[in-house]
Amino acid sequence: MSEVETPKEKKSWSLEMFLRKLFKGVIDPVARFFLRIGFKPNMITYLGLIITTGASALIVTNHIQWAGIVLLIGAPLDVVDGSMARLLGHSSLYGAFIDSVTDRYSELVLLGGLLIYYVAQANLTACILVFVAAAGSVMVSYTKARAEGLGFSAKIGLLTRVERLIIMVLCLIFNIPMVALWIIAVLSNVTAIQRIWFVRKQTLAVKSVE
Repeated sequence: MSEVETPKEKKSWSLEMFLRKLFKGVIDPVARFFLRIGFKPNMITYLGLIITTGASALIVTNHIQWAGIVLLIGAPLDVVDGSMARLLGHSSLYGAFIDSVTDRYSELVLLGGLLIYYVAQANLTACILVFVAAAGSVMVSYTKARAEGLGFSAKIGLLTRVERLIIMVLCLIFNIPMVALWIIAVLSNVTAIQRIWFVRKQTLAVKSVE
């Protein structure tokens, strides 16, 4: 199946692209530094996962604000690996694959830390929110991947990974993780539904021209 043309979606504004352009003057020098000292893009990808795991451990041990600070420090690594690959002049299919996979693990590890934290407090509402937030976050990613696998596009929605990360970092720093869970639990699932609807419109468009 040939990919359905979605010109509006191609030109749409995204926070991720805006931040990449805004901080390009900072990200590229950092990427060059890592390359000079012998790091590879995939190593930075794995480092980002390790940092997120450390933040999750801080949440479990009730160091919520420190977890937010650690995430804030580690967040730029999410784009540094891509910049490193670009500076090297080649991109690896495996690198792109592992970047997406580690992004999903990072989110789930972080939410897992919150789950353990709230289980220890016997906070049933928070535990349910963690589950719903995790489900929504995974479905946002899955709907996009599945749509693209079928030749469609689904790069739309209120709460992509960048927005979810920003919300989580801010709420952890201000020690209000429940606020992050409510926002992510609701809006990530809204985003998944937006993408499902967007793909449905594309499939109907295909049928109408067959």
